[in-house]
Amino acid sequence: MSKLYTTEEAATYLGVSSARIRQFIQEDRLVSEKSGRDHLIQESILAEFALRGRKKTGRPLNGKAPVHENGSASVHCQGLRILHGDTRDIIRTLPDNTFRCVVTSPPYWGVRDYGIENQIGAEPDLNEYINALVKIFSEVRRVLKPDGTFWLNIGNTYTSGGRKWRQDDAKNKGRAMSYRPPTPKGLKKKDLIGVAWMVAMACQLDGWYLRNDIIWHKPNCQPESVKDRLTVAHEYLFMFSKSERYFFNQDAIKESFKNGSGLKNKRTVWSINTEPCAEAHFAIFPKNLVKPCILAGTEEGDMVLDPFYGAGTVGIVSQELNRKCVGIEINTEYIDIARKRNQRVQGKLMLQES
Repeated sequence: MSKLYTTEEAATYLGVSSARIRQFIQEDRLVSEKSGRDHLIQESILAEFALRGRKKTGRPLNGKAPVHENGSASVHCQGLRILHGDTRDIIRTLPDNTFRCVVTSPPYWGVRDYGIENQIGAEPDLNEYINALVKIFSEVRRVLKPDGTFWLNIGNTYTSGGRKWRQDDAKNKGRAMSYRPPTPKGLKKKDLIGVAWMVAMACQLDGWYLRNDIIWHKPNCQPESVKDRLTVAHEYLFMFSKSERYFFNQDAIKESFKNGSGLKNKRTVWSINTEPCAEAHFAIFPKNLVKPCILAGTEEGDMVLDPFYGAGTVGIVSQELNRKCVGIEINTEYIDIARKRNQRVQGKLMLQES
């Protein structure tokens, strides 16, 4: 049984007043148990209500985000909710069969140092990284609706060649790393590690239907000074489904023939430029990479989840397409960036409506 919250605790959880909680109870919008003069509400009911029960979740009390039992806090914007904390913990609190679509890009193994203790992607053993993602994505499958789809962007990397750290440079401030993972057992110096496919195949073995491997071609890719191999100009976007039959709006993402004679099914090579972010020292999830996933995998009003929310691109695209979104992010700096970006989009949409 999930934890029971008092009226006051429930108000903090949802970011509203105690009076509003009592109003929800009187209107039978929140199921509760009478306890003396107070009411007790199960955490699972509050989580469900936060995601589905209202169009607006209210503003946090005292200007602070409500804090959950696991120490996470949430930031609210209309149609959008950002949960602060470790996705390994938070995703277990989300209700079953809630989201129509999941779009995400987790930290890549051994590529970036986010300065977070026990961060995903900094595991000394590659198999630990893969197992951690498979466990998270197993929870993703639980919270995904039976007809939902899961879109995973992930890139490959090379062995570090025994290097222990990496400094930044003028062109890429986010390049610096205080650690470098050791070469995985069985591999050699300079080997390409097929991490992307290793994760995809592990997810398939865990029960996912692997439906497409999409090549994200980056015309403006990061230059490389290597002299004995090609410059990497692509990443992978894997499309999974929870069930054999699922929702997929083919018409929403069809492409035009080059001669303009009609429409064709979208192909599996997508040429999309990376997008800089003024507030961050790294390229962000491009909107044009996220948009086809949400258009194909959802209808208006559906719920979208990004368990590695980062700078909030999935939330922005969801807002623009009239979908609701929940994001999970452990880094407070990224949450602040995402909040500002999401609020700017909300303001533009309000101006368009007016």
